[in-house]
Amino acid sequence: MDDTDFMKEALKQAKLAYDAGEVPVGAIVAWDNKIIGRGHNQVEQLNDSTAHAEMIALTSAFNTLGSKYLPGAVLYVTVEPCLMCCGAMYWSKLGRIVYGAEDIKNGYHKTTGENFPFHPKAELVRGVLADECAQLMKDFFAARRI
Repeated sequence: MDDTDFMKEALKQAKLAYDAGEVPVGAIVAWDNKIIGRGHNQVEQLNDSTAHAEMIALTSAFNTLGSKYLPGAVLYVTVEPCLMCCGAMYWSKLGRIVYGAEDIKNGYHKTTGENFPFHPKAELVRGVLADECAQLMKDFFAARRI
């Protein structure tokens, strides 16, 4: 599997969030080409502003491996992470972070500019299936404005 295949899996998680009335963000964590963690936004369901897709996927991955660090892992998320999620990614020592759509209003760039908020050894890849990821967000918010 490649980045596109894994992002498609993250999009499946985002669609679960969409169907549950949550902001449609999905994330997966992969290690050795296998998915070890999945998550989608559950902020409304859990009444918890920290229940972002990335946080849930990371917790799942930690539990799967029995480790607090994930240096060999890749986190795929459909939308640019917020600063809170970047902090969790930093402390988990992820090897790679891959995201789809930019998030001008709530993404980490709003706060950090071009400063790199991830672990210094992490690799960042932007824009994988960006159009599909962005369209899901647009559809979600358009449906709520009617």
